[in-house]
Amino acid sequence: MPSFNAEKKQPHSTHFFLILGIIFVAFNLRPAITSVGPLIPIIRESTGMSNSMAGSLTTIPLLSFAVFSLLAPKLGLRFGNHISIFFALIILGTGILMRSTGIIAAIFIGTALAGVGIAICNVLLPGVVKFSFPKKVGLMTSIYTMCMGSFASIGSGVSIPLSESLGLGWEKALGVWSVLTVLALIAWTPQIRGKKEAKKPVKENKTAFSQSIWSSTLAWHVTLFMGMQSFLFYCLITWIPDVLQELGMSLSAAGWMLFLLQLVGIPFSFTAPILADKLSNQKPIVITICTLYFLGFTGLLFIPNIAVITISVLFLGVAQGGAISLALTLLSLRAANARHASLLSGMAQSFGYLLAAVGPVFMGFLYDTFHTWQPFLIVLSVVAMFILWFGLKAAEDRYVLAE
Repeated sequence: MPSFNAEKKQPHSTHFFLILGIIFVAFNLRPAITSVGPLIPIIRESTGMSNSMAGSLTTIPLLSFAVFSLLAPKLGLRFGNHISIFFALIILGTGILMRSTGIIAAIFIGTALAGVGIAICNVLLPGVVKFSFPKKVGLMTSIYTMCMGSFASIGSGVSIPLSESLGLGWEKALGVWSVLTVLALIAWTPQIRGKKEAKKPVKENKTAFSQSIWSSTLAWHVTLFMGMQSFLFYCLITWIPDVLQELGMSLSAAGWMLFLLQLVGIPFSFTAPILADKLSNQKPIVITICTLYFLGFTGLLFIPNIAVITISVLFLGVAQGGAISLALTLLSLRAANARHASLLSGMAQSFGYLLAAVGPVFMGFLYDTFHTWQPFLIVLSVVAMFILWFGLKAAEDRYVLAE
């Protein structure tokens, strides 16, 4: 069978630079999105956007994920994973800079470009990990999901201080993340030196693989687990500051609670993949995650005092940290090899993020209709039930395709 990406295993001496590159790429996979949520009330007031339109600033990257997650494996086949990731970072940085101009059209175009860049990196990284570190999938997934989660929380936490306390305004507060992209390009540069263009596999084989991955029941369970937890995640990072304001918090305090929600999940985003790699199946992790989801939403719905709100946010943060890292780990664990991992990654992140894209706009519509965030919390509680169902199915110890 032809090589998936025509990239041979690297010698031990170069693994350090590959790990460093993966870490810096992971730093860029969330802050361009999570930095928007706390600033939405300011952006909405500054530009006159409706709640639904403002929610689309989180939804547009997800639509980019849905479209380009399907194309990313093809780019990996054509140019190689490493070169494709390098150019994806350039696209991401361009989008961030366009969005920071403050021009409404540029905001939406730049947001879409940022989503394209992140989508390509999202899909190809599991294949890189499976190919270069086949015996350490759990550990490497832990490292890059922890890095991703760390900067996701930083993106949420520093948005308001950058905009208000430092007086940068929301435009520059969003644009500052282009610096991180430049650093990632520098760190990833050693991975593209000497990389030759990848050869396409035989067309018939490629078609057969693509068709079989979409017809796999297990692949659909992994995809829907990814999609439902992403739906929940992006709804939370977009609207939880508004929800907490309705429950009596100031905008600044609500922004820091969003930071806390993501920060507390980081240790669990690190430990979940390592534990998942050691277990014969991942059902205990799925049950734990969903129990915490239910406790968190119950607290916000029925006991909205400051102590319970804080504990509920902590529960949701732990659950979310474990859910995203488990979803990414399943992309490798349910695949027999690197090629299957990228095919499954493309499917799960394409359809999954298409499902997730509905969330922020739909929740904005619900608020515009009912003028309260109670329906938001009820809907997310129901979504947590779906996460439990599909997660238990996705946790079974099988491969989506035969070797």
